[in-house]
Amino acid sequence: MAKKGIVGSAKASRRKSRKKASAIQARRKKEFMYRGYTLPQLREMPFEEVLGLLPSRSRRTYLRGLNYEQQLLFDGLNSDAAGTIRTHRRDLPILPKFVGKKVSVYNGKEFVNVEIKPEMIGCLLGEFVINRKMPQHSGPGVGATRSSKFMPLK
Repeated sequence: MAKKGIVGSAKASRRKSRKKASAIQARRKKEFMYRGYTLPQLREMPFEEVLGLLPSRSRRTYLRGLNYEQQLLFDGLNSDAAGTIRTHRRDLPILPKFVGKKVSVYNGKEFVNVEIKPEMIGCLLGEFVINRKMPQHSGPGVGATRSSKFMPLK
């Protein structure tokens, strides 16, 4: 009979070392890839090649040409200015050059701050700012309808 406090057999020590090795290690941050390219590669690509990687709706927006307001926002995001850009334009597709910039997008009531991340490439700015609010109803009030007059009061 084995005494308590004595280390087990070699088999037990091997099992313990396997368990320690398989313990969850600190995860390495996975490098961002968009259609097989890393973010630095995307930033160095010519504009036409980047357009070829975007979804068709975003690609069409740039190929047909931006309107005046979209062009102002595009130029502001392309510049090296460090501040936040405020805009009402929700329909500008996000390019790799815009990653890391801060934009305040109007949702119909207020400006909502958005920091552009690599996962947003190819999407529109407005997709990340909710412009609808769920209605929140309270309980029925006395006199709200003809039938509520007969509700017992608490």
